[in-house]
Amino acid sequence: MNIGITCYPAAGGSGIVATELGQQLAVRGHQVHFISYALPFRLDKYQANLMYHGVETTTYPLFKFPPYTLTLAAKMAEVTRNSDLDILHVHYAIPHATCAYLAREILKGRNDKIPKIVTTLHGTDITLVGADPSYYDMTRFSIDASDGITAVSNYLADETREVFETTKEIKVIHNFFDSERFKPSTRQCCRSEFVGDDEFLITHISNFRPVKRTLDVIDIFERISLELPSRLLLVGEGPDTILARRQIKKKKLGDRVIFLGNQTRVEAVLPCSDLFLIPSEEESFGLAALEALACGVPVVGSLGTGLMEVVDDFKNGYLLPVGDTASMARAAVALLKDKRRLAEFKKNAAASALERFNAENIVSEYENYYGEVLNG
Repeated sequence: MNIGITCYPAAGGSGIVATELGQQLAVRGHQVHFISYALPFRLDKYQANLMYHGVETTTYPLFKFPPYTLTLAAKMAEVTRNSDLDILHVHYAIPHATCAYLAREILKGRNDKIPKIVTTLHGTDITLVGADPSYYDMTRFSIDASDGITAVSNYLADETREVFETTKEIKVIHNFFDSERFKPSTRQCCRSEFVGDDEFLITHISNFRPVKRTLDVIDIFERISLELPSRLLLVGEGPDTILARRQIKKKKLGDRVIFLGNQTRVEAVLPCSDLFLIPSEEESFGLAALEALACGVPVVGSLGTGLMEVVDDFKNGYLLPVGDTASMARAAVALLKDKRRLAEFKKNAAASALERFNAENIVSEYENYYGEVLNG
C-alpha cells in the first residue's frame, strides 16, 4: 500500500505513535509518506520506503496568521496525486482530518484517484480541542467525513461517542512500542550518571502541558525524597517547564532534580529508572507509561484515565485519584522500600507490555484495518 501520514511533528504521544507506525509499515514494504510542517520528532534516520514531504507556508500582509491548514490540504492532494496514495492516515481530527477531507475534494474536482481517509484520535483533539464550542461542529464533521476512525483506547472511544453523540464506528487500536528498542536491559544507559549506589531514580517524561500536572510530579517526588534517598529525572519541555523550575527552586530540590529536555531516544535512560510518575489530569492512553513498563519500570499514575488499560494496578504499578499526591507518594515509597515486590513489579511490567502492546501485533491490526477501509 501507499500510505500518507500526517501528524504533529513535535514531541508528544500522537506524533511518536504516528512516526513509529510509519517506520514499522515501511519495514513491511509499504510506501510511507509523512506530510507535515517539520520532520517528525522520532524520524531521526534514513529508512527505505519512507519519505518526508514538508509543508511550507507563505506569509502575506493580508493574513494575520499564515494559512497552514490550506497549504497542508494542498500538499496532501499533491502527494496523493504524485505518489498514488491509497490512504491518508491522519492523527488528530482537528485540523488534520479536516485537511484530508479538503484534499479529497480537491482531487475529486480533477478526476484523480481518491484516497481513503483514516483518522486516529489520540485524546486532546477530543477532550480539549474538540470539546471547545468553536471547534465542536468541525470536529464532529471531520470524524463523520472520515472513511475509518480509530482510537488509542476504549476510554477515548467511549469519550468520543459521548461528547460528539456520533454513531460512527470507532475501531480501538492501542498504542504500541518497538521491543527492539524498549527493553529492561541497562546496557543502553549508565545509572551512575544520574544517581549514587544507594539512591533511587524517579522519572517523568511528558510535553509539560498543564494536563500532565507537572507540579504534582514535583510534590510526589518531594514526599518520596523525605523518606528515601532519591533523584528526579525530568525529560521533555513545554509550557509548564518554567513553573516546574520555579517550584523546584522554591522547595530547594535543585540538587535532587535533573532536567534533560527533549530526548529522541528515551530508551537510553528509562531502563535505569526505578519508578515512573504520570499523575496526569487526562491520559487517553499513556504512551510514556507504556514505554516505561516495556523497560521494566513500574508506574504510578492517575485513576479514571486511559492508563487503566495500560497499567495493571497492584501488579506493575499503582493508579490513584487525580491530584492525590500524598497517596501516590505513599504507594511509591512502600514499593521502593520492598525490594522483593519492586523486583516483581519490574518483571511484570516488561512481561505485560511485551504480551499486550508489542509492535508486531498492533501494526498488523492497522494493516488489517486499512484493508477493511479500502474494501469497504
